[in-house]
Amino acid sequence: MKKLLKTKKGKVILASLYIGIVAIGCLLIALWNQNQEKDQVAYQTKMSQSVEQASQTSEYQSNSSDASHVEQSNQEYSSIQEIEQSGEQSTRIVTEIVEERKVSTALPKPVEPENVVVNKEKVYRATFTIRVDTILNNMDKLDPDKVSLVPENGVLLAVTEVEFSENENVFSVLQRLTRQLGIHMDSTFTPIYNSAYVKGIGNLYEFDCGPESGWMYRVNGVFPNYGASRYVLKNGDVVEWLYTCQGLGKDISR
Repeated sequence: MKKLLKTKKGKVILASLYIGIVAIGCLLIALWNQNQEKDQVAYQTKMSQSVEQASQTSEYQSNSSDASHVEQSNQEYSSIQEIEQSGEQSTRIVTEIVEERKVSTALPKPVEPENVVVNKEKVYRATFTIRVDTILNNMDKLDPDKVSLVPENGVLLAVTEVEFSENENVFSVLQRLTRQLGIHMDSTFTPIYNSAYVKGIGNLYEFDCGPESGWMYRVNGVFPNYGASRYVLKNGDVVEWLYTCQGLGKDISR
């Protein structure tokens, strides 16, 4: 064997074996990453489905929050109004907007992003808000390094009116809005689900406040069971990005 390895043929065989081992290692790493992304999207979908089941059997008290007016210099976004929120007002304000605008609460079918053409000539309006007030009731579970990131009122973004083009989806508008306002947002795209998955907003990530914690989105009072990049917005939609700490979303259902 030693004599063989010293020959030119032996060196070629050894190099081939080395390349093969490296290739197998890279393949295993790629498969592991794919499974991780698959598990993340499955987790977010599971949370949404859990909320739908919970809302059919019982009502959960919505956490309260205070919110301040968000002023924006860019003309693309404008605040609805200066909102003072306390107690149950946070939930009631969103509910009133849905009822006032007579927005449909029926869950639309998911739309694949590649099948949609955004029409920038038609501009509509929707409202967005980002809240982490559930964390205020679960500070004992929160990662100690993240305590300073939680606003005292639990509101990362008060109810804010945004403009969007026809056929834009929830994720693309969230992405643009957070960039415009300088709010951190981290996401990943999982090809197997053809969907974006939001891992963190405001540097608050999934699992930062317990094993069942993470981000979910609600539109017109309904939690979709598919990714935000597959939800095409309609004029007047009311979008909430909410952080859940318990029961895979039970603490934010109503």
